[in-house]
Amino acid sequence: MDIGSKIRTIRNRKKITIAQMCEGTGLSKGFISNVENNNTSPSISTLQTISTFLGVPLPYLLLEKKQHMRVVRKDERTYSTFNSLKIEHLTSKGGLRMMQVEFPPGASMGELNAHEGEECHLVLEGRVQAEQGEDSMIIEEGDSFSWNASVPHFVKNIGEGKAVVLISIYSDSELNDIF
Repeated sequence: MDIGSKIRTIRNRKKITIAQMCEGTGLSKGFISNVENNNTSPSISTLQTISTFLGVPLPYLLLEKKQHMRVVRKDERTYSTFNSLKIEHLTSKGGLRMMQVEFPPGASMGELNAHEGEECHLVLEGRVQAEQGEDSMIIEEGDSFSWNASVPHFVKNIGEGKAVVLISIYSDSELNDIF
């Protein structure tokens, strides 16, 4: 683990000197230097002292690089199509996926669909009809809705122009068969 360089990066970003860190934590300059250079492995108690002083949660210091924030730049996003829908895959983390779906006028996601997980939707543009079980609602720009995805559901653009919906799906398992 590269905890030391992470501590140094945070300290430098916050413009904290080693002397200030020594004063704030009670740790010696040599010890902090050894920690930042990964020459010593501090105890959990010492890491807690450092994380408190730096104003970051202790677990953050213990995360591996691949667990840090992931950025997907606009020009790096992937796209797919399904039933004339354009699906822009925005980002994912574990069992959470976020996508932006463009529905041409009259387009829908097809037949009623059910799968494991939870879904949240935000209509960014247009007007859609959302159906789940016995419920049917007209959802307009700026409105949001959510549901348990294991109950059959359906979304259709009922407006005259395109509809754009931001969709977040969470599931405990990998969902490869949705869009």
